[in-house]
Amino acid sequence: MADEHNVPQDDNLTVDPDQVAGEMADVEAAITTETENVPQPEVSKTETELTELKDKYLRLAAEFDNYKRRTAKERSELFKSANQELMSVLLPVLDDFERARTHTQQSEDVQVVRESVDIIYNKLVKTLQQKGLTPMETKGGGFDSDLHEAIIQIPAPSEELKGKVVDEVEKGYYLGDKVIRHAKVVLGQ
Repeated sequence: MADEHNVPQDDNLTVDPDQVAGEMADVEAAITTETENVPQPEVSKTETELTELKDKYLRLAAEFDNYKRRTAKERSELFKSANQELMSVLLPVLDDFERARTHTQQSEDVQVVRESVDIIYNKLVKTLQQKGLTPMETKGGGFDSDLHEAIIQIPAPSEELKGKVVDEVEKGYYLGDKVIRHAKVVLGQ
């Protein structure tokens, strides 16, 4: 049977376990030394960092795109709801105009028509003021290019109106603290 495996039969063959363990330790040390001397490529570390940075960049870009889409949608909805709110508060004024037109069609009394228009005008002004609209006071004041648009200069009717607003052609308005329409004024020179 020994011939089958080609293992020589030697009865004098003895194995010293300490010697085998020592030889194994020497072999392991030689393998470790050789693998330590082989330069490890830095490319794998750099590639890993690059992959991580690309991933972070892509995630950040996706987050930013989502943010832009979300804020654009919110802004659009805000404009729609703001317009809806304004229209809702103006509908009673529109109703008053319709009633005034109906009741004054047959009337030839100018005073009745004037009173109807004044009532509706005052209601409209009050409604707009509740929403933050404020008219500018310009007559007799100094010219301010941030608030006024000079359309013409005329000789000042008095010495104190030189360089000041003599007349207002079109009223200017604030919405809150922001100018939403500049006043068109006539300047005295």
